[in-house]
Amino acid sequence: MPAADQPQLFLLGSSHRTAPLAVRETFALNTDSAHALYGHLKQQAGLSECLILNTCNRVEIYGVGSDAGSRSRLEESLRMAHGFDTSAFLQHGFWLTGEEVVRHAFEVAAGLDSQIVGETEILGQIKNSYAGASASAATGPILNRLFQKSFQAAKWARTHTGIGRGQVSIGNVAAELAQRVCGDLREISVLLVGTGEVAEKTVQALVSRGACRVTVAGRNLIKARELADIFQGPCMSVADVPRVLTFHDIVICSTASEEPILRKDAVAPALRQRPTRPLFAIDLALPRDIEDAIAELSNIYLYNLDDLAAIANENLKARQAEVEKARHGLLERATRLWSHLCG
Repeated sequence: MPAADQPQLFLLGSSHRTAPLAVRETFALNTDSAHALYGHLKQQAGLSECLILNTCNRVEIYGVGSDAGSRSRLEESLRMAHGFDTSAFLQHGFWLTGEEVVRHAFEVAAGLDSQIVGETEILGQIKNSYAGASASAATGPILNRLFQKSFQAAKWARTHTGIGRGQVSIGNVAAELAQRVCGDLREISVLLVGTGEVAEKTVQALVSRGACRVTVAGRNLIKARELADIFQGPCMSVADVPRVLTFHDIVICSTASEEPILRKDAVAPALRQRPTRPLFAIDLALPRDIEDAIAELSNIYLYNLDDLAAIANENLKARQAEVEKARHGLLERATRLWSHLCG
């Protein structure tokens, strides 16, 4: 381990492993909140290096500090930050130091710690977080080395093991669920609310399974039009979604809204107009796009990220040997890197 006068590597985080969905959305960070938090970490916590990994299933703060008091200063700086439920985060959080951080970072990058084991989106999210932190001069020699090596480790795991076999992306799982509940997607009308990367991958997965009646709704009509053009479908404003719900069999939401897009009082009238046809609602967002109270209504079936993870991991037992192979290889690489950092 590092000598007493050497910088200390640590991680304070919370994820799907430690916090349920309803708690995770209370400390989800938007872009402005994450940017402000960087300022608190560098000024109040006195960290020489830091990186915030903020996804729908985890908020992790990687840091390098000069002494054992870094944790208390970090927690205090979080309490001063706006737009962040520090109490929930700490209550459902975890603390790692030294080599534990390296091992964890490698497993996260490879998708082994993901809610959908083996998914690939997390690597892109880490790269984006690293690029942002690096551009803000928040990282330094230790975190630069850690994350560059984590990218290499993730590539090794995907190249040399079968952890990614099957439909292990959130878009594929959403499309698979739609196919399970509705059968032939060629006969189904789908309303996709959102225009980001998850929405794009979901559209591609739906179309590849035969869906041809997909409407895209977005807050930005230009982006909605661009996404709809992929399959030459229609688009609309998010504001029009409640009005057209009655004409669709499945609604899939994946926006970055901080407030629900679909509320119970807006959905109820649409359901009354289609008493013999159920509506399937799939919420891929965090904070959630669909108000949980909607599940109390008759003739609607609501699925969230936790539900999709359970479906995606149904075949995990068959991939367990590959997962263990990947974990063993990542452990070896993490140990080597830690030895180098301590040298």
